[in-house]
This record gives sequence, C-alpha cells and structure tokens, in this order.
Amino acid sequence: MTTMTEGSVREFKMPDVGEGLTEAEILKWYVQVGDRVADGQVVCEVETAKAAVELPIPYDGVVRELRFPEGTTVDVGTPIITVDVGGGTAPEAPAAPEAPAEAAPRNGAGSGSGAGEEAKPAGRQPVLVGYGVATSSTRRRPRKTPEAAAAQQAAAAVQSELNGHGPAPATRERPLAKPPVRKLAKDLGVDLATVTPTGPDGIVTREDVHAAAAPRQRTAEPVTGPVTGPAVEPVAGAPARPASAPAPVSYDTARETRIPVKGVRKATAAAMVSSAFTAPHVTEFVTVDVTRTMRLVEELRQDKEFAGLRVNPLLLIAKALLVAIRRHPEINASWDEAAQEIVVKHYVNLGIAAATPRGLLVPNIKDAHAKTLPELAEALGELVSTAREGRTSPAAMQGGTVTITNVGVFGVDTGTPILNPGESAILAVGAIKPQPWVHKGKVKPRQVTTLALSFDHRLVDGELGSKVLADVAAILEQPKRLITWA
Repeated sequence: MTTMTEGSVREFKMPDVGEGLTEAEILKWYVQVGDRVADGQVVCEVETAKAAVELPIPYDGVVRELRFPEGTTVDVGTPIITVDVGGGTAPEAPAAPEAPAEAAPRNGAGSGSGAGEEAKPAGRQPVLVGYGVATSSTRRRPRKTPEAAAAQQAAAAVQSELNGHGPAPATRERPLAKPPVRKLAKDLGVDLATVTPTGPDGIVTREDVHAAAAPRQRTAEPVTGPVTGPAVEPVAGAPARPASAPAPVSYDTARETRIPVKGVRKATAAAMVSSAFTAPHVTEFVTVDVTRTMRLVEELRQDKEFAGLRVNPLLLIAKALLVAIRRHPEINASWDEAAQEIVVKHYVNLGIAAATPRGLLVPNIKDAHAKTLPELAEALGELVSTAREGRTSPAAMQGGTVTITNVGVFGVDTGTPILNPGESAILAVGAIKPQPWVHKGKVKPRQVTTLALSFDHRLVDGELGSKVLADVAAILEQPKRLITWA
C-alpha cells in the first residue's frame, strides 16, 4: 500500500497481512533514515493477532522518515515509512515541523504507552520524524495549545456579541487521540470530550480512557455499604459536570505483574471464548497400549526413507487420525450458522498446536490427507521449527479442519481441549508412560497413553465421535492397521 506525497517521495502504509486484521505492532525496524532500500527488501517486522510478519518495501529509494518507533501498534492503512524514490539522501539534521508560532516547544514525551510517538526530543538525531515538511496533499493540522484555543474561543464570543446574537455557545473541539485510543473509548462507551488528557499537547492516552471508564464500572456495581447521606437529585436541564479523571488503579508492583493483552494472546483469548460458548463441546477419553507404535517409531528412525527427518510418536498419531477421518469423513466438517448447513470437507488441513514464546499457535498442514508418511514427517518438522522460530505466516494458520494438541510433552496424562474455531474436532495426546497392563493374559509393563477427543456436538454425534476415537486407538495399538485400513 503506497501513496504519493510529492514528486519523488512515497508513503508505505501498514498493509492488511491477514484476513480482516485491523492493526499490527511494529516489532523491529531493519532500516534507518538515510538508508538506501531496494524493491523487495524487508524494512520491518510486525506482529499481528496471528503471526509475526516481515514487510518488504515495494520500490527503490532512500528512507526519509520512520513514522513510528518499535513497539507501537498501528492501524492498517496508516503510513509507517516514507521513501524518496528520486535517489536523494536524507537531510543531515531534522528541521522543525510546522506549528503555530504560539505553540510550546515539545521537549520530551518519548514513546510511552500510546500517545506522543510523533513528538520526539529536539536533540535526538535518529530516525523518526522531522526531516523537513514537504508540500503535500495530506497535511496534518497544527495542534493548538490551551492558550491558543482559549484565545480563539474568546474572539468568537466577542464577535457573536457584536453581531447581536448574545454570548456564543462554547465550541466543542474534537479531542486529540490516536485511532486505537478512539476505538478503545468507543468500546468502553467513553466520550472523549469528557476525558482529561494527560499526553503531550493535550493528547488523550489509553490510560486516560481507562481512568475515565473506571467510575462507570464502579457506579454499575451494587452498593453494599450503608448510605451516609441523602441522595442529591440532578437539576433538570443542568449541564453534566465532567468528573475529574481518577488516578489509575494502584497495585503492588513487587507482588503483581500486569501484562498487556495483545497480539497472539489477545487473539487466542477471543477465539477460545468464542469457541467455548458457541460450539457445545463433548470430550471422550480412551487409554491405549502403544507399545507396538513405539517400536515402529524406532524402526522408522533407522529407515533410509526417513533419513534427515524427525520421526516421533506424533507422526504416527497424526497418520492414525488421518486414517480414522478417511473411514469417517463426516467428522471433518464445520458448522455454517448463517446458512444453517453442515459443510463436510473433502480435504484435511491438519492443525498442530504449538507452544511458542509468542503464545499458542495452531498452524496446519495443507492437504495432509494426500501426503505419504515421509512427506507428513517433513511437513511436521518444518511446521514445528517455523513456529518455534516465530516465522509462522498468517496463511499457515488459516483453513484448518482438525487439530492435534500434544500435552504429553509437558508430562500431562490428558486434557479437555477446546476446539479451534471453525473446526469440528481436536485430539489431545497425553504422556506415553510405562504402566502395568494386562497383555496376553499377564500383567506386564507396557507403553500406555490416554487420548482425548473433543468435538462439536452440533454436527458430531456421540456415535461418530466414539468411532473416530476408537479407530485412532486401534491403529496405535496395532500399527499394521495403517496398511490394512488405509
């Protein structure tokens, strides 16, 4: 996404790197002002609600301006970098941006928690803003200081009196706030005009909005203590006085740590809540002897067809689930609420839940049903390594049909997994442990695990879910069924 600002300068806007994403956080800049860039060169890394993505620049030129510092969340469609495609070089020192003569100097907001990224200390030489103001069709209006705004209102009042209209009504200027802050205020039902700004140049910050929303939440809570005075009825027609913004909620930083909910964690939370309260979950369990499967894993590791590939129990469990789906294709479906239809998929995009430093990701192997065992092993290895390195693309996490989550790697016996939104089933694999087991009429130590299958009861009946789980267990108990049933 690019726009022209002047003959040789182009703006690169934050693109929509996923389906319907509205914002992304700038994790890292790979260029600085004055650097020469080439078409296709990666200039920054951004994190969306789904993945971390590297953004390439679509033209050659010299970087003129980086609009936002690292750690800033930017709306899709907002310019983030300007490039001089005419081949010029960046100025040696930043020039002061246009501002009204009476404006106070900006001396120090820094890139705090949401407002004021554009205002940088004058003595700071690197990258962000202020390398001359080009004549452009998209100019920012100068911000008014409180003194300038008061003078303008007084002049308007005098002119209204001279015109014989009486005192002029107080003008209500649009509060200064960034788009994410405006969206937050809208979600919380806060009128920005009633919020006392604390950011530089009178900008409303996220903390200001939360502070303004706090009294509303407390007012909505029932009164549990005695009322110590008479209630005061509001006077009809009297204008409401905006309450002063209370101080942010305090807490003991030595005993508590507050972590902002954003990125992958925010998306995961929303997806899990939506799934848990939309699809009626049913979970069934089965404990199975997987001793023969573990022996097969060791044999495959010695097979030359799997040289250089990672062979583990998850590979055979995934193949067992694919065979079970082939025998019972109705499990591989989704619920279309709008059309009131069950959509049966004739392909399997097998999701693998992966714990990463960025949170839980569920990339999927496209058309896993059509892959041979070595091809499936290669796809699994690439999927896991890409996820752990934080390079999973949004496309890799879209279109899944069925998921496997391996909680056994944490030493857990089993769990009740929540469905990935849009899918009908998820298989949880517990830890494989030696346990006493009756084998051929005698109690022997065997390798045993517990499987749990959660499914959407709107489209998967108990019989269908039970058959699928039983088939997976039967294959893992007798791996030769991979051949006879496939």
